[in-house]
Amino acid sequence: MTPDHTPPQSPPPAAPVAPPGGPRDDELLDAFQHEVAVFARRAEQTRLGGLGPARNSMDRAAYLLLSRLDVGGPTGVKALAAGMGIDSSTVTRQVAPLVDAGLVRRAADPEDGRAVLLHLTPPGRERLEEVRASRRALMALLTEDWTEQERADFRALLARFNASIARFHGRPLAPGP
Repeated sequence: MTPDHTPPQSPPPAAPVAPPGGPRDDELLDAFQHEVAVFARRAEQTRLGGLGPARNSMDRAAYLLLSRLDVGGPTGVKALAAGMGIDSSTVTRQVAPLVDAGLVRRAADPEDGRAVLLHLTPPGRERLEEVRASRRALMALLTEDWTEQERADFRALLARFNASIARFHGRPLAPGP
C-alpha cells in the first residue's frame, strides 16, 4: 500500500529552544528519541496486527480508513483525506481495494450529485470489528501488567505526541477512534 502521509508542503518549523529559566534536558530527550525509534522499529516488525485469526489480516491504511468511516459516517474523499492528513489521490488508491472487497461502497452525495461519498458497508463494519477485537487483544496482552490509569495515560500521551507530529508537518489531524 502507499504511505499514509505525503511530504510537508512547507519547510518544518525551526527546532524549539529551551524554555526560559531552565536548561534543555538533553539526556531525557536523547532517551525519548531512542525509545521512539525502538517503538517505530518494533511496531513495524510486529505490525501490531493483533492476535488470533485476524492477526495482520488488514494493513494499516485500510484499518485507518475503515475506522475513520466507522466513526465519521459517510465521507467524501477530500474530507477523508483532510481528516487523516493525507493526499486525496492516496485515499482514492487506498479505497479502491476496499471497494473491490465490498468493505466500502461509493455513492453519489445527495447534496451534490457530482461528489461521491464513501460508506462503510455491513461486511466492512463486521471485518473492522474482527480486526479491532484482534488488535484489542494484543494491546491487552502487551499491557497486562499495567494499571487502567497507566493505559489511559499512555493513550493520551501517544495521541498528544501524534498530534504534535501532525502539527510539525503542517497537517493537524482530526480526532480518531
